[in-house]
This record gives sequence, structure tokens and C-alpha cells, in this order.
Amino acid sequence: MQLIQQSPDIAPYLAADAAIDHEHPRVREVVADLAREAGGAYTYARAAFLYVRDAVPHSVDSGDPRVTWRASDVLATRNGICYAKSIALTALLRAHALPAGLCYQRLTDDDGTNPVVHGLVALRLPGRGRWARVDPRGNKPGIDARFSLEEERLAWTARAHLGEVDYPTVYAAPPPEILRTLRGARDRTELRRTLPTRL
Repeated sequence: MQLIQQSPDIAPYLAADAAIDHEHPRVREVVADLAREAGGAYTYARAAFLYVRDAVPHSVDSGDPRVTWRASDVLATRNGICYAKSIALTALLRAHALPAGLCYQRLTDDDGTNPVVHGLVALRLPGRGRWARVDPRGNKPGIDARFSLEEERLAWTARAHLGEVDYPTVYAAPPPEILRTLRGARDRTELRRTLPTRL
């Protein structure tokens, strides 16, 4: 799939905002730890992906009721759903001067019911002419997302016959409906009831 930048300029994909707060000391601390072990852009990007995928549990898997939406809070609490984890990975990449943005899928149950929007990250490493999507959601039995810039290894593949969609836009900031959902939920139970069903 051809990914499309929301903004034609690359600068917004390096910028900080209220959610992707990559200038926050907590984000910078994690970046420094990851950078010590990483030799180049690819190695750092892979380390950041693995950190968010593996060291920050998805709150549905862990049962954590807290809802996070800022990258710094996701990293401090080590907690978040796919949207929040994607925001955190985007912040870690941008803090290391690697362009990154947010992507989404619309997924359903196996019978096509209960649609929900799922969050991903797109990144663009130096020397590569295209964006690559990765999924830091977190693995569990039946889900095996990997860091791969050549062949996508996402948690789920969109099934068009069930109405599932890969949205092609690479967002520079979380879409309003995503951010509104995260910021408005008092806990994970309420969040699950208010997740967007489409973009």
C-alpha cells in the first residue's frame, strides 16, 4: 500500500506537540538509554520499537485501568492501548531526529461486526525513499508483530471482505477523534465503549 503524508513537508513528522511530547524529560531519558545501545538509525528505530512493544504492556492485555495519551505518561506508567503506544513510539523516533507519524487500520471481529480503529506507526529512515508501517501494540498468543521495513509484520492484516481498511494517511499528529477519545475516557472500561469505529 502506498502511504500518503498528511503534510507534504517532513518537518511536522519531527515536531513535538501536546501528545507527542518528545522534549519531555521522561521521553529524553528513554531516548538516551536506547541510544547508548544503538549504533545507527536502523538499530535505534528497532530498539525503540522493541521497547514500546515489549516493555509497555497494552492495557487490555495487562488489565491496567489507566488511560494514557501523552508519550511521556505512556513511558512513565508503562501502560497504554494501541493509540497511546503508537504516540510513544512516534515520540521516541522523533526525539532521535527520525521522521515518524501515525497510521490506522479499521478492524472487525471475524464475522465483520464490532469495528474498531487500530493504531500503528509509520517511520522513514535516512536513505529510504518510502514510509514503513510497524505495530508496537504488543505480542501475545496469536499476535506476532515484528520490526520490518521491507515486508510488513503487523499484528493484523486488513481483510477487505469484512470491511476492514488500511487507511493510507500518515498523520503528523493524532487525529482529533483519537485524541478526544483518549482524553475523554475516565478509565479503560469507558475507553472501550467509546473507541472510534472509523476515521
